[in-house]
Amino acid sequence: MCNACGFPAAPGHWTDAGASSPGDRMRLRLARLAVVNRLLAPYGLKAGDDGVTPGLQLHAPGGEWVLVPDLEALWREAARLARTPVDPLSDRALANV
Repeated sequence: MCNACGFPAAPGHWTDAGASSPGDRMRLRLARLAVVNRLLAPYGLKAGDDGVTPGLQLHAPGGEWVLVPDLEALWREAARLARTPVDPLSDRALANV
């Protein structure tokens, strides 16, 4: 458990499958983050991954931010911050991918 944020240490994300080295895992995390940010852009939101804190940091334009443990929580919190449903598979989101 992270003593700073309270999230348990995650064993890894399923999208990390096939990454055999720490460098490969980091490259996959950054590639996933780039896609997530393109999906969030139409809603005015941005996600960050510092590589240290478990989970992702989700930022709203007004400065509000929240730490989320996984992608499922990210979409839920994105909808709350955007004050509208956020569907990563919608035409609105996919227009940026």
